[in-house]
Amino acid sequence: MRKTLSIAAAAAIVSFAAVPAHAGACLKGALVGAVAGHYAGHHALLGAAAGCAVAHHMAAKRAREDAQYDRQARTLERQRAG
Repeated sequence: MRKTLSIAAAAAIVSFAAVPAHAGACLKGALVGAVAGHYAGHHALLGAAAGCAVAHHMAAKRAREDAQYDRQARTLERQRAG
C-alpha cells in the first residue's frame, strides 16, 4: 500500500512538473508540501504531490487573471485612443 502511494505521488509530481510555465510554482509547492507532510505523520511524498498540485493550480489561475487584466487594459487603451 505504501509503495503504491509513493509511486502515485511520484507520478503526480512528474506529471505536474512537465508543464514548464508553472514548474517553479510546482517545485515551491512540493517543497512546502513535503515539509508539511513530513511533520503531519511522515507523508512527505503525499504532501509534495498535493503541494505541487495546489501551487500549479494557483499559478495557472494567476496567469489567467493576468491575461484577462491585460486584455481589459488593451481594450481601454484602444477606446481612449479612438
